Amino acid sequence: MSHTRKLLAVLCLALLAVACGKEGSPPVKGPRPDQLPRYRVVPGFSLPESATWQKAKRRGHLVVGAKEDQPYMGEKDPASGRYSGFDIEIAKMISASLGFDPASVQFRTIASANRETALQNGQIDYYVGTYTINDKRKKLVGFAGPYYLAGQSLLVRTDEKDINGPDDLAGKRVCSAAGSTPYQRIDAEHPEADLVAYDTYSVCVDNLLTYQVDAVTTDDTILMGYAAKVPEEMKVVGEPFSEEPYGIGVPRPDNALRFAVDDALAARQKSGDWQRAYDVTLGLSGRKATPAPPIDRYPAN
Repeated sequence: MSHTRKLLAVLCLALLAVACGKEGSPPVKGPRPDQLPRYRVVPGFSLPESATWQKAKRRGHLVVGAKEDQPYMGEKDPASGRYSGFDIEIAKMISASLGFDPASVQFRTIASANRETALQNGQIDYYVGTYTINDKRKKLVGFAGPYYLAGQSLLVRTDEKDINGPDDLAGKRVCSAAGSTPYQRIDAEHPEADLVAYDTYSVCVDNLLTYQVDAVTTDDTILMGYAAKVPEEMKVVGEPFSEEPYGIGVPRPDNALRFAVDDALAARQKSGDWQRAYDVTLGLSGRKATPAPPIDRYPAN
């Protein structure tokens, strides 16, 4: 691979439509706006028991935390400012179920390490961004869902022959996002790896393409999106080695909102909105849809 090609790959990932297309064009291989589903707003919806919903109602729109650097999941076009991906569509369909126009959602990029703080401080109304449900996090925030089941995997360069799974990471530089579940798992279960962390996976991918790290680890949904952007440069290897149920984070005291989002997810799966959203977003990466596990309507806390 020439040095020029590697630099071009990095620029395409970092700049997306700005570097690789005209201003306002969609991300490379991403969905066009006219391909996305439209979600019917539930008329007359009201949730007076939820302080979060009431605040959003007074504001006139929902503020949703998301990722901006995860192809086909949560990605922001730096030229237009538009967010796209499966998580973004989940956030929009939930907005419609809560009585808000999906087009009015204000997305706010929140790094993995700051998700709990953003919910606790009221910076966002809910969070949709490859957010794994686990017992530790349930002590800090509430979780609706899950709405998807992913698994941790490894992204390497196409010329890599020695890494085919987590048991091959001894002495290898492995990159993940600070505060993420994948980072914590490698740190605990594979201490022989040389683990490094950044705030975003896009920085990890840039370092992979420039031979500064040997592998990137996170959920297969995220990694397949990156690999699909430049398949001649990167590949996902091995089988997933964890189960990552994705949930929608809400403020922990707001059980009314959590239960309403659970109801919305169930209804949107039944109506086919979930599948339609998947097909034009994450489905474009080549990843076969994994049905979401049953919704966990755990008791109010």
